[in-house]
Amino acid sequence: MPFAYYQRLDKRDRAVYDRSDRIVRLDLPAAEGLRPIVGILAEGLTRDDRKVVEAACNRLALGITTIMKVEPLRVSVLAVRPVLRAAELHGLYTRDGREMPRIRLWMRTVAQRRVVAFRTFLRTFLHEICHHLDYTYLNMPESFHTEGFFKRESSLFYQLVPREETPP
Repeated sequence: MPFAYYQRLDKRDRAVYDRSDRIVRLDLPAAEGLRPIVGILAEGLTRDDRKVVEAACNRLALGITTIMKVEPLRVSVLAVRPVLRAAELHGLYTRDGREMPRIRLWMRTVAQRRVVAFRTFLRTFLHEICHHLDYTYLNMPESFHTEGFFKRESSLFYQLVPREETPP
């Protein structure tokens, strides 16, 4: 079932949306090799160490883009999430064709200014990575939030944090 904004898309974008919706998994060969970095990320969040979190995110991004054989990107980890009208911004992926694509992530919630929970932070990171992979790996002209997109995000998460393991 397409999301409500589907009805506002033109024919070309509907075709991209439909294609995105059909792709429900991204296979990350040798994901187990990236799991120690995920552990460092979790520890950095626990210790409230922005520099460690940012370094781990950049290593994880490099590992994923190298495995998937796509253009690398840069990750910046910032402090408190910005507020946009009625919502908080958790992460932001940008690409302009001139500079290296970039992900910005925020470590703290707006209301309590607490460090974001590990699972939430990692899922936000992977959400933004999925936008990058939509463009670079799947060669999509747009990256829509489809059910398939969210399933791809989950597929990456469970390859990095297997269900049988207790997450940090």
